[in-house]
Parts: sequence; C-alpha cells; structure tokens
Amino acid sequence: MSQYVSRLGSGRVAPRIRFPGGFAGGPRKPRRIAMLSVHTSPLHQPGTGDAGGMNVYIVELAKRLAAINIEVEIFTRATTGALPPSVELAPGVLVRHVDAGPYEGLAKEELPAQLCAFTHGVMQAWAGQRPGYYDLVHSHYWLSGQVGWLAAQRWGVPLVHAMHTMAKVKNAALAEGDTPEPAARVIGETQIVHASDRLIANTAGEADELVRFYEADPAAVAIVHPGVNLDRFRPADGRAAARARLGLPQDALIPLFAGRIQPLKAPDVLLRAVAVLLDRDPSLRSRIVVPVVGGPSGSGLAKPEGLQKLAARLGIADVVRFHPPVGQDQLADWFRAASVLVMPSYNESFGLVAIEAQASGTPVVAAAVGGLPVAVRDEVSGFLIPGHDPEAYAQALGRFADSPQLVDRMGRAAAAHAQSFGWDTAAAATADVYTAAMHDHRRRARSHHR
Repeated sequence: MSQYVSRLGSGRVAPRIRFPGGFAGGPRKPRRIAMLSVHTSPLHQPGTGDAGGMNVYIVELAKRLAAINIEVEIFTRATTGALPPSVELAPGVLVRHVDAGPYEGLAKEELPAQLCAFTHGVMQAWAGQRPGYYDLVHSHYWLSGQVGWLAAQRWGVPLVHAMHTMAKVKNAALAEGDTPEPAARVIGETQIVHASDRLIANTAGEADELVRFYEADPAAVAIVHPGVNLDRFRPADGRAAARARLGLPQDALIPLFAGRIQPLKAPDVLLRAVAVLLDRDPSLRSRIVVPVVGGPSGSGLAKPEGLQKLAARLGIADVVRFHPPVGQDQLADWFRAASVLVMPSYNESFGLVAIEAQASGTPVVAAAVGGLPVAVRDEVSGFLIPGHDPEAYAQALGRFADSPQLVDRMGRAAAAHAQSFGWDTAAAATADVYTAAMHDHRRRARSHHR
C-alpha cells in the first residue's frame, strides 16, 4: 500500500498513515489516466539512447494498472514519421505519439524547446474526447511534469508526478568528466514539486531528498517501490543452460555490466576493478569474461568508443566483451549467465536492473547510492560498496573468484529477496496514491467553491 511520509527529527523519512481506500461511499479510484513520458517511448528497447529503467517502469506499471481496471493512455514524443498516431501496447494501454520537433537526432537537452508543441498535441487529443475523459495525470521525469502541470490544471484533475532522477541530487554526486544538469531543469523540477498533488518516490531516501532539496510537502510524498516482472526475470533452467545459450564458458567468473554506457552508470569502475583483480591474480585471466551489455547514452554519446579504449589501455581488452542492448527476454538470460551483476553508479533513484538480476538468481555488487541499498541486501543478496574505488570492487569480485559456491548461495538469497518486488504490489500501491490524490483534489475544489 502507498505510504505517506512525515519528517522525523533525525531527518529520516518514515511511514505516517495509510490511505483508507475503497470503503463504501468513499473515494473512488480513477477509470482512465493520462500518463506522460515526453523524452522516451515505452515502445523503445531499454539500453538504447535514453531508454532505460524508466521505460520498463512505465510499461509494466501501465499493464498492471490496466489489469485492475484503470485504463492508461501514454503520451510520448514521435521519433519517426512511420509511427501510427496511437498503438495498443496491451489491453487497456494505449500509446499516443505526439509530433513535437524533428523525429531524428534531437537530444534530451534540446527537448525543453519542444514542450509547447508536445503540450499542444496532448491538448488536441483531449479536445476530441468527452468532458472528464481523464481522471488524473501521471507524469514521469521533469520534462513530462512541465506538460502535466498545465494539462492537469486545464482539465481540472490532480497531477501525480514521479521524478525518477533529480538534478540537484545528480549534481551533488557527479561522475568525473560528467556534465552538470542545467539550471533550467532545477527550476522546472522545483515548479513541478509545488504544482503536484502527489509525488511518488521509489524509496524513503528519495522521499527525503524531495523534502530536503526541493522543500516538498512531506504529506504529499508517497513511497512506492518499483516492481520487477517475476515471470520474465527468474532463475529458470539455471546458470549453466544460460551460459550454453550465450556461448559463455561454464567455469568462468563472469562479472556483468548491463545498462546505458555513460559516466553516471560508471562502467569504467568495473573495468578498472577487473584490471586490479588480474594484477593480483594473473591466473584468473584464463577464466574471466566481462560482458558489457548496453549502448552509449547521455554524455557517453560524445565518446562512444571510450570504454573500448579504456579496456585496451588497462590491458584487459581480451577478457571484455561488448554487446549491444538486447530485449528483455535475452537480458534475463545474461543475468542468469552472470556470476554477479556490477552496478557502480553515481546515482540511481532505485536501480531496477539490480532487482531484475537478483530475481534471475544472480547476486549484485553495487554502489551504496540512491535506492540501491533498498534494492540490494548487503552481505545477503550481494555487496554494497561505499564510493567508487576500483580496489573495493576488485575485493568484492575477488570473494566470488575465491569461492564459487558464494555465487550460488547469494544467488538463491537474491532470488528470494526479489520476490517482494512484484509489479502487482507496485500497481496496487500506485492506484492508492491516485485515489488519495483525487479525494484531496475534490475536497479542495469543493471548499474553493463554497
């Protein structure tokens, strides 16, 4: 269930009240919502361009909301002229393509200039419907929040917003050589925080950041952990079968990086850690394979071959295998095949990939940042590393190299830990947030008209 949060004297955020949803004559849940995802389409493959965990989040959440009778229409920017105006993603989930700016070659940083055009497209779609067609707007990421702010006001419905990442938080923990988020984004996010009826945070830590960095009203912040598709991400037929399918050696230590290749995700830390490990134990070279599955993104696009050059400079090009992004089913096989997933990110609002790997039966070595301490149970389903020192990551990887049974033991614990992160739970909690937002919105509207 969704949890509202109050600020404790210690600065921690804690559960305060649960919303009593669904009692007789009480608040009703929405029938149909407008979900906004300006900069990344739910139809795009995660790991390409700006597509990542947020895409997975939107697709899975929308499907599960539809399963509990909340219709979802997702508005996203058209990125090719060949797309039909709308596509049914699943029963009860419609993706609407909005023309806003050129189809190809528009970077995320250039999208604020297209928000007016995007808003126009959203308003056009709404104008063709009967009054009261949408009960609520749920926007994802700050670009969508700007459009959602206007749409919700115009339609007289509540705005629920999910930040996913925050400029002030990213700028406070910037990777070396990464570009700070612009002031325009900080201003935009601040406006959205104050315009939203409810803010959805992935973790208590993110809820605290909303209050601390953006002065969000604690009573308006709800904590809903994202889910994982437990049907797709599961141990299935095991590590050996997955390695056979992917052509990987059966007895190798396989530390995997899966995600967008950009400084924020810090894949370079894994490569440096492997170099340290091989320096210490050269005999490992014959039985280690380091797959990097993903494509360049964000500030990584400026030097797409940077990671290959680093592998060569470190003298480990022979053990690193670069693989382009893959579909979700094949990604599950990569997780199963790996000895361990390595996530040295500088910032993660949650770290969905960590839950997906654990659900597949694979332990995780991750930076102790953002939501990763919630996603990974330290010393049980993996290891959390303070900071980004390659030595510390090498030490953790060395434990798996020295003790192959640790992979299996932690893998079993990881699969058990991930079971509590199903999307059905996340969708039910999100529906509670919607119900609460609609209830408060109507109450405010009534008192305003008195």
